[in-house]
Amino acid sequence: MRSLLTCVMCLLALCHTTYAQTITKGQVIDALTKEPLYGVTIRTTQSKTGTITGADGKFNLPATIASDSLVFSYIGYDAQKKSLKNGDVFVQLQPSANQLNQVVVSASREAAVRTETPVAISAISKEVLLETKAVSLEQVLNKVSGVYMVNLGNEQHTMAIRQPIGYKSLFLYLEDGIPIRATGDFNHNALIEINMGALRNIEVIRGPASSLYGSEAIGGAINFITQAPAQVFTAKVQAESSDKGYRRTDFSASNTIGKLGVYVAGYYAAQRNGIIEHSDFDKLALTLRADYSFNPSTKLITSASLIDYKTDQTGGLDSTRFYSKEYSSLHTFTYRKVNALRVRTTLEQTWNTQHSTQVTAFYRNNAIGQNPFYAIKNVKDNPLKAKGELNEDAFQSFGLIAQHKVMFPFLNAQLISGLSADYSPATYHAELIDIDRSETGKYTNYSHTGTLLTNYNVDLINTAAYTQLELNPLEKLKAVAALRYDRLDYSFDNHLEPGAYTGAPDEKNGFKSLTPKLGLTYDLGKGMGAYSNYSVGFTPPQITELYRGVQVPTLKPANYNNYEVGGWISFADAKGYLDVSVYQLDGRNEIVNVKLEDNSYENQNAGRTRHRGLEYTLKYAPTETLNFRFSGTNAKHTYIDYTEKGTEFSGKEMATAPRFISNTEVCFKPTTIKGLRLGLEWQHMGSYYLDAVNSEKYNGYDLLNARIGYSKNGLELWTNLLNMTNQLYATTVDKNAWGKSYRQGAPRTIHVGIGYTFGEKAK
Repeated sequence: MRSLLTCVMCLLALCHTTYAQTITKGQVIDALTKEPLYGVTIRTTQSKTGTITGADGKFNLPATIASDSLVFSYIGYDAQKKSLKNGDVFVQLQPSANQLNQVVVSASREAAVRTETPVAISAISKEVLLETKAVSLEQVLNKVSGVYMVNLGNEQHTMAIRQPIGYKSLFLYLEDGIPIRATGDFNHNALIEINMGALRNIEVIRGPASSLYGSEAIGGAINFITQAPAQVFTAKVQAESSDKGYRRTDFSASNTIGKLGVYVAGYYAAQRNGIIEHSDFDKLALTLRADYSFNPSTKLITSASLIDYKTDQTGGLDSTRFYSKEYSSLHTFTYRKVNALRVRTTLEQTWNTQHSTQVTAFYRNNAIGQNPFYAIKNVKDNPLKAKGELNEDAFQSFGLIAQHKVMFPFLNAQLISGLSADYSPATYHAELIDIDRSETGKYTNYSHTGTLLTNYNVDLINTAAYTQLELNPLEKLKAVAALRYDRLDYSFDNHLEPGAYTGAPDEKNGFKSLTPKLGLTYDLGKGMGAYSNYSVGFTPPQITELYRGVQVPTLKPANYNNYEVGGWISFADAKGYLDVSVYQLDGRNEIVNVKLEDNSYENQNAGRTRHRGLEYTLKYAPTETLNFRFSGTNAKHTYIDYTEKGTEFSGKEMATAPRFISNTEVCFKPTTIKGLRLGLEWQHMGSYYLDAVNSEKYNGYDLLNARIGYSKNGLELWTNLLNMTNQLYATTVDKNAWGKSYRQGAPRTIHVGIGYTFGEKAK
């Protein structure tokens, strides 16, 4: 009897042990962002069972062998192996720095594999954002081939993607897939309104993306994706300063408790007594996001971003002051002030394995007030007087985007369709001011005149419908076809009489466009692939182009056809890749600023333009400690049919259009000193013509930047040495009737910072 009882007890113990080993629970999150990872593949090494993680990163997996191990793999992340002996498994996957095959969301408004996406798209990862410690966005965006973001000081900027350096509405800036400004009210400084401290990553589409996002997505679309709440408590504070008067403090905190996850982040930056006289600025940026999961199939995401920014404004330097490094300013009171609030709520519903829906409601409240330096004009008969203006461009937006995705059982097909509506009432107000000028030419103060130059309201309504079909007609061939219809209506109400500076009559203007896209990707095997893409882009006249300073609006929309092919090669053992794109972008009716016979300027539609280029990125890691990246662009931007004041420019290159731009970076992380990183970056800007006559060139520049960082146990220290050779350079040079204007780049600048991360460590 005792023997029987012993046998029963042993059998029960064995059954208990077996049961304990049959179910393994765990969670997988991103090692950097602490977000849950959905769809991670988990397989056992011996029992050959497997599963994937759910939306919260959690999983349950049967395992019957005590010595079994789990292998976790996910696109864009380094695989990780974990033993089962420790009970519940908590895994933090590290994003891979050298894999091309990453997940992107901007090309189709849904998660997609990069190598199955027939567009030129690049992702700037969280790791790059954390290690670069950028104080302005061009310091990370210029790492992308085909992109040159021009630093105009204090986060002011303009852009060049498959276009010359310019200030026109040819680029679309998005936050979580929603344009940060109303269509028709483009501002080349719009990225001032981004909270850099709250970004998870950035995705850059080069070339037209109007088939999904509508107007202005011509040269490119940049999607700034905000950080989602972390699954474990984490918080961070950091402070940074430079030897040129820059100061900045960042903070963030996040956690998920039950069904609710919250993330808050922001920064305050200030510049005082910089190298340029009259160049101080202040910026406060705050973002709050809350994710609530009703159940595994239903999720509500709400986020709000607030920007409060003000900067002194000063113009460029003439050649004498630039080359003699004489950085005094003629301006003492000019400024730019930006206030922006964006709120959006997204409901995500997964109905079943074939159907899912997203509905987003959004609100914007935006105002840009200026006393702009570029509006100051000297009075001819009185050298001690000048004229200028005070203006404010403001709008509110009420919008809705609804999108549904259907998966079909044949040809691995899926259909994404959506509707959007955006109602944005806008106002523009400008007053003429009298300006006093000293004998040395400095503008010292101003007084109000009470004379209005511009005073109008415009109701903007943008309605659109879009659809995109993806399918695999062959095993290795994927086809993508998209079509979008846009209708943009302006209802213009002028509060000034005819004959005023802005004297256009009250009227309604409507613009509509049908924009298709067709793309193909083909898997050549062994880590190689190719793609082709035809897409169309359009941009209507902006409000200020159409009405401001105009008596009779005459502008037409600009249209662009894009033809593109490309390919990639992934190297063995995930050591790197080569990504190449070749494009031709043909434009019709581009809007240009033309000087008239009376020396005034007017916006006119140009004839035809052509933009051709080659973009390429090479990443290679010969060892685990050494990473190399080279991003380059060769391009040529020409007038095909364009005449100004009787002068024929057909065949001439467009002004401020560099033929070659590159960015090269080497990063070393020695294993002997864990947590140390050493980086060296070389930014090259080639020469370009300063005018459409092609009579004079700026020779470009070369910059070297060094970055050193060290982190251990949550503490991080860093030093960035920018322009380490103290190169004299201009971020852009323009030529006008009064001569050349140089926007001086910063001399050698040293940034030092310290940060500390609080939070739960890996279990």
